[in-house]
Amino acid sequence: MTRVAFATLGCRVNQVDTGEVQGRLEALGCRTVPFESTADVVVINTCTVTSRADFSDRQLIRRAVRRHPNARIVVTGCWAQTNPEAVAAIPGVDLVVGTADRHRIGELIRRLGPSGPARVEAADARAGVSMAPAPPAAAARRSRAFVKIQDGCQHRCAFCIVPWARGPSRSREPEVVVDGVRELVAAGHPEIVLTGIDMGHYGADLRPRTTLTALLRALADIPGLRWLRLSSVLAAYFTPELVEAVVSLPPIVPHLHIPLQSGSDAVLRRMRRPYTAAIYRALVEKLAGAIPDLGLGTDLIAGFPGETDADFEQTLGLVDALPFAYLHVFAYSDRRGTEAARLGDHLSARVVTERSRRLRELGHAKCQEFRARLVGTAREAHVLGVRDRATGRLTGLTDNYVAVTFDGPDALMGRLARVRVTGVHATATDGELMP
Repeated sequence: MTRVAFATLGCRVNQVDTGEVQGRLEALGCRTVPFESTADVVVINTCTVTSRADFSDRQLIRRAVRRHPNARIVVTGCWAQTNPEAVAAIPGVDLVVGTADRHRIGELIRRLGPSGPARVEAADARAGVSMAPAPPAAAARRSRAFVKIQDGCQHRCAFCIVPWARGPSRSREPEVVVDGVRELVAAGHPEIVLTGIDMGHYGADLRPRTTLTALLRALADIPGLRWLRLSSVLAAYFTPELVEAVVSLPPIVPHLHIPLQSGSDAVLRRMRRPYTAAIYRALVEKLAGAIPDLGLGTDLIAGFPGETDADFEQTLGLVDALPFAYLHVFAYSDRRGTEAARLGDHLSARVVTERSRRLRELGHAKCQEFRARLVGTAREAHVLGVRDRATGRLTGLTDNYVAVTFDGPDALMGRLARVRVTGVHATATDGELMP
């Protein structure tokens, strides 16, 4: 039986993609083994959202080659799609598979001949192939079940390589999603996390056309579904109907991730983002006013080409004014083939680094402030399947996305438990199990 090890870099969607590949290979008779174990095949799923991601991809591939000198090394994912020649040039790589061909990995591995130059299979992702069906068990490997409902993106943001890496937006049929979630709930998963690249565009490509709101209402009717969590959704997609759904549907948890990128309208226009700072602010204030203790996260890019001191101060001011629980800060880096890479007025590395630092410091302060407000309150938490490394305590992820450590038995892992938040530290939140 072929032993296959997996390693994944990048976003949550990449994690789900790896799970789907794993499910397909296991259906062909392969056996999954840990990355550090002896393997016959190693599958590496790459990211290319930043230049730092490309560097991490290279490191991981080289580590896999050293760790598994006798294994066939297969590289897939976004970097494999956008720069397959660079991946194939890394010594030890046997097969490069782009995102459009990822569902064929099993067949491609079987067709590998003797070791030689890496074989490249990377069809143009922009051709817009439909989403391949997911293996039934692919999303069920953790107590938090991740379900991909959409892939690709129909926007052309100036800084983003994703449309070239994943192709246009395309959705899974709502019946397929609902049936899959129903099976996961019946299997005992208390939390379902919906993922996608441009998730707010869900259903616009289907016939008959549908919406994310309609899907959420259908999922909320599934008996036994306790928690339904959304991954990133653009502000432009929050119609009155979607706002009403996330505010009122009982299973939807009080946690939203709404990318901002910049608080300056001038920068947002250069980025080709489909909203203004005022639109974003009005939406967040409406949601925060309607959802108590909303755990709100966002993405920010520091040092976009042409970003002036005044632009950056506008971003700082908007972020400081809004009730964010956490920030994901990215230092701008050129992506080959994007519009932003061709723009003038690139900022120095020193300026980009300094602005990234200031945003991260603000993010840390916002996170501290948000968690401090929860001290003394009781919340439900999904107990993760591993204990905190530093303390050996259980870790529970609250409905509003705060990791709380507390004492308790292993029997709670994978279940929902009620905890009281008792204190916060620089990087941790303490709690206690409630009866």
